[in-house]
Amino acid sequence: MNWRLPPRWVRRLVLWPLAPVLALVLLPVGLILFALVGGLITWLLPGRLRLTRILWMAVFYIFWDATVVIVAFALWVGSGFGWAMARPRFQRAHYVFAGRMLQVLFWQVRWTLRLSIEVEEADVGTVLTGRPIIVASRHAGPGDSFILVHALLNWFAREPLIVLKDTLQWDPAIDILLNRLPTQFITPHSARRTGAAGLSSAVGDLAAKLDTRSALLIFPEGGNVTPRRRVARIAALREKGREDLAVQAEQMVNVMAPHAGGLLAALDEAPEAGVVFVAHTGLDRLVTTRDIWRELPMDKRIIMKGWPVDPAEIPRGRDAQEEWLFASWLRTDRWIAANDPTAVPDTV
Repeated sequence: MNWRLPPRWVRRLVLWPLAPVLALVLLPVGLILFALVGGLITWLLPGRLRLTRILWMAVFYIFWDATVVIVAFALWVGSGFGWAMARPRFQRAHYVFAGRMLQVLFWQVRWTLRLSIEVEEADVGTVLTGRPIIVASRHAGPGDSFILVHALLNWFAREPLIVLKDTLQWDPAIDILLNRLPTQFITPHSARRTGAAGLSSAVGDLAAKLDTRSALLIFPEGGNVTPRRRVARIAALREKGREDLAVQAEQMVNVMAPHAGGLLAALDEAPEAGVVFVAHTGLDRLVTTRDIWRELPMDKRIIMKGWPVDPAEIPRGRDAQEEWLFASWLRTDRWIAANDPTAVPDTV
């Protein structure tokens, strides 16, 4: 369900203070659950206690959200009530704080949900050293956004510039932190006001801010894969006369034909940037609370793989770049088929 996002003043006065209030109210419950989880019950009984696990994670996330709200308020006061918020010193402080909070969050995910994340070795040195990068990842729910931002901040020491759906601003932590950092929240086309900025212009604006310490993170699919969306994308390509791309899209069974506009706009604004295509397994089954409940206890690995592309290897010209993007996306689909036992097998 896509609920209409309330205005920012409503979020500031209602949603932002709600996280600390809920954390205070739930403190006794949190202490009890911590005693259960902290007593290694979930570790000693890995096949049980679904309810305990998911309740603890829900309560933990409320405390986590509340911590972000309180510290972000302190940073706002320290910046002169927002006066110096855009200065490099305070931008860096927010990135450091976000990185620490994500470390805490994923420590808790590993402990309670028994979920591990592994990155396949990739020769990314030539792309990551001394130049800006554009990270184009498959999309599989909000979990991959958290994981990729965590990886960029804490594993690769990059300051991420992010393109996300505007509805994620329902979460106070995301709303506060990312509205203080270079981020573009995109309204779905069906709900967008006439004249509002689209994906390409939003990505282009962010790409213009790239430097050697940052990375632009985008999800070219624009949403989770569904049969209806997949068929609609293929039909749209044929309507545009791109039969060659439609044929490639039909071969993609675990991912969806990407929207080329955002990535190409980023390359126009930052032609010196390298590109890293990212694939991962497992997250597409963890989109809703029901999905998480079904998978508990997870005891699973999420595997991530990156393919770096040097700027000199990126073709020039829109048609050639679209073909390059679709070929890269087809490679992602085949990697998923080979590495995820629940994926649709590659029949090509």
